[in-house]
Amino acid sequence: MTIAPAIAPLEKTPLEVYVAPDKPSLIGASRAQLADMLGGIGVPERERKMRAQQIWHWLYVRGAQDFSVMTSISKEVRGALEQHFTLDRPEVVTEQVSADGTRKWLLKLASETPGERPHLIETVYIPESDRGTLCVSSQVGCTLNCSFCHTGTQRLVRNLTAGEIVGQIMVARDRLGDFLGQTRATGPGLPTEGERCVSNIVMMGMGEPLYNFENVRDALLVTMDGDGLSLSKRRITLSTSGVVPNIARTGAEIGCSLAISLHAVRDDLRNVLVPLNRKYPIKELLQACRDYPGASNARRITFEYVMLKGVNDSLAEAKELVRLLKGIPAKINLIPFNPWPGSQYECSDWEQIEKFSEVVFNAGYASPVRTPRGRDILAACGQLKSETEKLSARERMSLRAMAMTD
Repeated sequence: MTIAPAIAPLEKTPLEVYVAPDKPSLIGASRAQLADMLGGIGVPERERKMRAQQIWHWLYVRGAQDFSVMTSISKEVRGALEQHFTLDRPEVVTEQVSADGTRKWLLKLASETPGERPHLIETVYIPESDRGTLCVSSQVGCTLNCSFCHTGTQRLVRNLTAGEIVGQIMVARDRLGDFLGQTRATGPGLPTEGERCVSNIVMMGMGEPLYNFENVRDALLVTMDGDGLSLSKRRITLSTSGVVPNIARTGAEIGCSLAISLHAVRDDLRNVLVPLNRKYPIKELLQACRDYPGASNARRITFEYVMLKGVNDSLAEAKELVRLLKGIPAKINLIPFNPWPGSQYECSDWEQIEKFSEVVFNAGYASPVRTPRGRDILAACGQLKSETEKLSARERMSLRAMAMTD
C-alpha cells in the first residue's frame, strides 16, 4: 500500500476555551476545592472538612443526583448548595448498544454560552463477564492528526475539565446501576461477576490525555480516592501518542498504568501514522518509557500497535519491534485496524497478524491480539468521532457493510 507523505500538521490549536457556568457542578472537585466552595457560601470553617466529606460520600458512593437526598446534611446547607451549585453530569443524547454488548454514549456537555451549539463527546463501555472497562475522552475532538484514526480527523474544540472527565464515569455508573443502593443493570454482555460494572478505566477515548494533563490528573485522583469511586491506579490506564515531557509526570503525579500508541518501528513511517513523532521521535519516546516511574515486570507498559495491511505488518518489522523494546518491561497489544469510511488503510490479513504475533511472543513478550469491539456502532479503537461532525448516510452504510463482513 502506498502511504501519503507526512504533511499533516503536528498539532491543532483549540478553537475554544472552557467558560465556567454561573452555577458550577460539584462533580470532579477535589476535597480541598469542595471545602473552599463551601466557604464561599458561608459554611463555617470548622464545619467545612466534615461537610466536604459528607458531600463526597453522597456523590461518589451513593451517586446522588439531587441535593435533597443528602439527608445527613442540614436543610439550611442543602438549600445553600442548591442555590449555588449543581450535581450535573454530561447529558446522554443517545445510547447505542453493539451486537457484542459494547455501549457507546453520545454525551452533551453543559453549554458555556446560552444559544450556542453544545459540545458533544463519546464514551464507550466494554463489558466482559468478570469486568467492565470504560473508555473515557479527554478532549472535544483531538489535538493530534494520526492518519489511521477517525477521531484525528476532527477539529480540536477544547480540553475537557476534570469535572467533565469524572462526569463520564458518573454517567456510566448511573446507567449501569453501579452506585450503592441502586439496582444493577442486566442485559446482553454485561458483567455477571464482580462487585461493580465499571471496574477499569482507560483514557483512550477522544483526545490526547497528555495535552490536557492537569485536568486528566485531577480527574483521575478523584477517581482513585478510596472513600469514593475507589478505582485502583492499577485498574486505570492512560494512553498517549507520545507527549514525552508529560510521561514522567504521569508516573509521578498519577501513578496509573501507561500505554503507548506506537504503531511503527521507523521514524519515517511513524511520522506519517503519528505526526507527533516529528516532535518526539521513537528513540526519545522509548527512553521516556525506560525511565517511567514504577515500571516493572509486575507493572508493564503496554505498547499499542495497529495492524495495517502492507504498511507496518511485515515480519521484519515484528523483529525490529522486539529489538526496540529490549529492556523495557512491556506487553504488546496488536490491534486489527478498525475501518472507517474514507480511510486509506486496510486491516492486515489475519494470517499475517498471527505470524507477527508469533515473532513477538517467541521473543518473550505477551502479544495479545485485541478483539475488535463495537465496530458496528463506531465504538472500536480509533473510530470515535462525535456527532458534532456527522457522518453522511453513505458513510454510515459503508460502516455497516464493513462491520457485517468483518
